[in-house]
Amino acid sequence: MRDSRDVIKRPIITEKSSDMMAENKYTFEVDRNANKLEVKYAVEERFDVEVEKVNIMNVKPKKRRVGRYQGYTPAVKKAIVKLKEGNSIEIFEV
Repeated sequence: MRDSRDVIKRPIITEKSSDMMAENKYTFEVDRNANKLEVKYAVEERFDVEVEKVNIMNVKPKKRRVGRYQGYTPAVKKAIVKLKEGNSIEIFEV
C-alpha cells in the first residue's frame, strides 16, 4: 500500500465542490494510478475520518491557446469522497 501523501495530491475547491460539502462529499485530485480502495485508505489515514463511498473520474485535457501557440491542460484524476454521517474534514471548513 502506498503512502497517503502519494495518493492524494490536493483538494479541489470550486463552487460545485463547495455545494457538495453540504452532502458530506469532498473532492480531491489524486494520483493517475490510484484506485478507489487506495483513495479510501488514504483519506481515512490522513484526515482520521470514515469513508462511505468513493467515486473516481478521469478529467481529459482541454485545448488552450496563447497567441499562436497551442497546447493542452494536464489530464488529472479526480475523486469524490462521501464520508459517513458525523464526520467532516476541517481543511474545507472556512
